[in-house]
Amino acid sequence: MTSICFEHVSKWYPRYQSLSYGIKSSLLNLPATIRSLKRERITVLNEVSFRIRRGETVGLIGPNGAGKSTTLALMAGIVEAEGGRVSVTGRVSPLLELGAGFHFDLSGAENIVLHGVLLGLTRREVLSRMDAIIAFSELEPSIHQPLRTYSSGMIARLGFAIASCLDPEILLIDEILSVGDLAFQLKCNAKIDEFKRKRITMVLVSHSMDHVRRLCDRVIWLEKGRIVGEGEPDTLIPAYEASTRARHAENRPSAA
Repeated sequence: MTSICFEHVSKWYPRYQSLSYGIKSSLLNLPATIRSLKRERITVLNEVSFRIRRGETVGLIGPNGAGKSTTLALMAGIVEAEGGRVSVTGRVSPLLELGAGFHFDLSGAENIVLHGVLLGLTRREVLSRMDAIIAFSELEPSIHQPLRTYSSGMIARLGFAIASCLDPEILLIDEILSVGDLAFQLKCNAKIDEFKRKRITMVLVSHSMDHVRRLCDRVIWLEKGRIVGEGEPDTLIPAYEASTRARHAENRPSAA
């Protein structure tokens, strides 16, 4: 059974530019200005197609700007595609950028309820898991303080605790395993291992190839918004690393 399906998916954003020929001139020629702005865009994903089976753990690898985080955002429903079709079957628990989906004027406990409801659970269902979430996060002394008083490590703890304790069917992870102290990272890794045993569908974005090798059944390699390769980690990661080294060597300044 397929959990996630991308069919010829494209995503772009407008490229905003300063009006170098002046505001007055731009307003006098407003239709032409609007057409010009609409033509300028940054393509993040270009005709991307893949399927992720239920229970699979898939890693998205590639350099910065390849389109990895945008792919996760499309899976989570945070953004919409300009072209193609995205199909997701199952409740998604996203662990994207640090603090995403949180309200920093609310307390940690209030954010747990808010986040859980946004994930599709009822308030009663979230409250029934509240103690487990707080225990996992180890934030009980601060759980009723505003989130703006939390450190980045505390926010990471809370985010992972919420996502992992609300029975995810599809878990999206964007570099969160590298946030926090060593004890927290080990705790996260143990929970991820538990999810793998339970055959929870997971999609992981990480620049740590060790994480990808250890956790992923399959890897999708993205470059400039397109899929370069797809396959098992032991096959694809060495090719990606060799490509990265070659690109670094090309860009290295030559000796005088």
